[in-house]
Amino acid sequence: MRLFFSLLLLAWSLPAQKKTVFLITDAEGVGGVCRQDQTDPKDQEMRQLLTGEINAAVDGFLAGGADEVLVWDGHDGSQTLSTLTIHPKAKLLMGAMGPSMLMERRFSAVAYVGQHGKANIRGGIMAHSYSSLGIQNMLLNGKPVGEIDVIAAMAGHFGTPVIMLSGDRAAANELHEIVPDAELAVVKEGLGRYSCISLSAPAARDLVRETARRGVARIGSIKPYTVPGPVTLQIEYTTRNSLPVGAELRAGAEVLDDRTIRFQGKDILDAWTLYRAR
Repeated sequence: MRLFFSLLLLAWSLPAQKKTVFLITDAEGVGGVCRQDQTDPKDQEMRQLLTGEINAAVDGFLAGGADEVLVWDGHDGSQTLSTLTIHPKAKLLMGAMGPSMLMERRFSAVAYVGQHGKANIRGGIMAHSYSSLGIQNMLLNGKPVGEIDVIAAMAGHFGTPVIMLSGDRAAANELHEIVPDAELAVVKEGLGRYSCISLSAPAARDLVRETARRGVARIGSIKPYTVPGPVTLQIEYTTRNSLPVGAELRAGAEVLDDRTIRFQGKDILDAWTLYRAR
C-alpha cells in the first residue's frame, strides 16, 4: 500500500505531457481549389483559402484540448504559408524534413489539411503520389499509396495516430481505409481531375474547425496505423523520368525496368530512408 501511494504521489508531481498536434498541409485538397494553376504557391486566392482552413483547424485543436500545434507547409517546397498570416498560437515549420518527417518527436497526433488522394484515383482532384510530374505509381508492400499512407505509416512507426483529415472525398476515403476512426472534413467532391463541387470558404472552415475539435478528443482512442516489416517500397517514374545511370548501385535498391526501382527495408523508416538517399 505504501508503494502504491508513493507511485501515486510521483505521478502527481510529474509535469503533464504537452499535447502537440503535427498538422501537415497541402494545397490540392483545399476547398475552392480545383485547377492546376490554382496550386501555384504564389497564387493569392489559394494562399488565403489554405491559410483559412489551417487556422480553422488550429482553432479546433486548441478548443478540443491541444496545447500546441506545429504546422508544416508541405506544398511545393514550403513556399505557400507565411508567419504573417498563420494562426498566432501555431508554430510554422518550413522547408524539407528528413526521412523520419520529425515523427521521432512522438507528437500526440498527426492531422492533414488540404490533402489530395493518391495517383490514379478516379474522381481524385489533381490526385498524385508525391510528384504529379515525376512519379506514376508508388507501391508500399504491393499496395498503391500516396502521401496519406506513407505519412500515417511513418507516424505509426513512432506510435503516433492520425486523428483527422480535410480534403476531397477521394482523400477522405483513402484515410478511412487505413484509419477507420479518424475524423474527416470533406470540403469538396471531385467530378474529374480538374472538376469539383466545393463548399464555400466559410462553410469549409466551419467544417474543418469542428472536425479538428472532435479529432483531438479522439487522441488515445484512435490506434496508430502500422505497416509490419519488412517493407518494400516501389517507385515507378513517369515516361520522361528514366532511372539514371548507376541506379542499380543504390543501397537496398533493385531496378525492375527503365522507370521502376524497388527498395527493401526492415521497416517503413528504413525503406523510406533508402528511397530518399541520393
